Amino acid sequence: MSLQERSPTEPDVGVTEDGLDYDALEALLEGHVLDREEHVNAEGFVIRPDEVVDVLSTLKEEAGFDHCSAVTAQEYDDRFESIYHLKKYDDPTQELSVVVPTSKDEPVSQSAAGVYETADWHEREAYDLVGIHYEGHPDLRRILLPETWQGHPLSERYDQTQPQIVSLREHANPLQEDHRASDDSDTMFVNVGPHHPATHGVLHVKTVLDGEQIVDLDPDIGYLHRSEEQMCQQGTYRHQIMPYPDRWDYTPGGLLNEWAYARAAEDLADIDVPEYAQVLRTMSAELTRIAAHLLAVGTFGLDVYGDFTAIFMYAVRDREVVQNLLEDLTGQRLMFNYFRLGGVAWDLPEPRDEYLEKVRDFLDEIPDRLDEYHNLITGNEIFQLRCVDTGYLSPETAKNYGATGPVARGSGIDYDLRRDDPYGYYDELDWDVVTEDGCDNYSRVLVRMQEVEESAKIIKQCADLLEDWPEDDREIQSNVPRTLRPDPDTEIYRAVEGAKGELGIYIRSDGTDKPARFKIRSPCFSNLQTLPVMSEGEYIPDMVASLGSLDIVLGEVDR
Repeated sequence: MSLQERSPTEPDVGVTEDGLDYDALEALLEGHVLDREEHVNAEGFVIRPDEVVDVLSTLKEEAGFDHCSAVTAQEYDDRFESIYHLKKYDDPTQELSVVVPTSKDEPVSQSAAGVYETADWHEREAYDLVGIHYEGHPDLRRILLPETWQGHPLSERYDQTQPQIVSLREHANPLQEDHRASDDSDTMFVNVGPHHPATHGVLHVKTVLDGEQIVDLDPDIGYLHRSEEQMCQQGTYRHQIMPYPDRWDYTPGGLLNEWAYARAAEDLADIDVPEYAQVLRTMSAELTRIAAHLLAVGTFGLDVYGDFTAIFMYAVRDREVVQNLLEDLTGQRLMFNYFRLGGVAWDLPEPRDEYLEKVRDFLDEIPDRLDEYHNLITGNEIFQLRCVDTGYLSPETAKNYGATGPVARGSGIDYDLRRDDPYGYYDELDWDVVTEDGCDNYSRVLVRMQEVEESAKIIKQCADLLEDWPEDDREIQSNVPRTLRPDPDTEIYRAVEGAKGELGIYIRSDGTDKPARFKIRSPCFSNLQTLPVMSEGEYIPDMVASLGSLDIVLGEVDR
């Protein structure tokens, strides 16, 4: 294996050669830790709700926890609870859960938005759906549901039968005429959306212009919110949850989404996956990644200079080849439902030699196809003018907002869970993590195009392994009980490297065959938070390019 090695850095407080020293971390926090919990992926430090800022600031600045992956909010019989899932960009296997309980009668906790910018949206979602109030939050309001919504849907006290009453004022047309602040002001409020074209799903961007430059921008999400987490909480681990992940990122990111759930549930229930099935998973996931990146590049070209015939259709042409391969393997073109807990649904289609030959034929064409894309896109003068030095996102800002995937790697952040927190068969294969230091819209496109090459390398090695695998050892599934009931109060957060970044799943079990809490960490949700920072001081067309470079899918943002 020739994966890139990281340059050595000074070890953080609480880190030994064997990994994290949780006792040293507790000592660092000097009495702030009330209790410790055992989660499958990491220990949980229980702290007071009025000490969140002090604890998280210390962990970030002195212990190196610079990545707040997600914030999970939930309600128990006797309390509300927020969990801050912390990691390190340098080593995501070093994890810590910071657990903040609050009373049922007064669910108020300090906001972490001043420590991690990404906590802004995550805490707004926790307030919106669960009902926890975050003291000191810069803008605590609903984010997925309308401001007029009555109650908090994931709270035990939520009444599903209550009418949702909206005042006449709230029926004001969000697309009313653009208007200036006053007759003598150059500041103008402009609605971009809510619509689908160039926003990669239904998105409403509230924009304030000073002349032609953007001075304030607020992405308004939630138009595609479908209660995906609650639906997963009503499904059984073994059979009923797996079809849902395909529907989060449908571009397609389906198999990568399925793997996120599979990894979390398999570790939760201590399920092994046969080596042969891991190779099948790895190959199919990288085919999915190529399909997703091709669509990202094609739609981005359409966003930037509206060339439908050449760029977009070239990308769709090549993506169709991948879709055909995935259809032959899974039986579906979009909602694959191919992964199973403990393995995959079935082996390669017969005749397998013919299928592997088709895979290799596609891989052989990739270098010439990418040359075409570089001629059409990255070498195009208009494209360069629109993308180079626009949508600037510094590495420090990207980390603070929890950016991952090509968005982070386009800002020079060397972070990829396939290498840094290995799963599947990735650590047995020869491939490289792609980064670019430009920190702009152009760099993010370059990262995706180069990642297509790396995915092709992975797929070729998997195809060779599958071809030579002894027939008697081709085990596609381990022996998994028909009904899974993990031990009560077992908690886990696990993530995979999706096409758009870190796709994570938090599950808490209650001893039944259904999760008590199921939380989805969408990479698009965190990446979209960076749009205001990237767009400030730029023009509307630059904002459209920046939005396209994030490669978001609103179905995954809203869940």
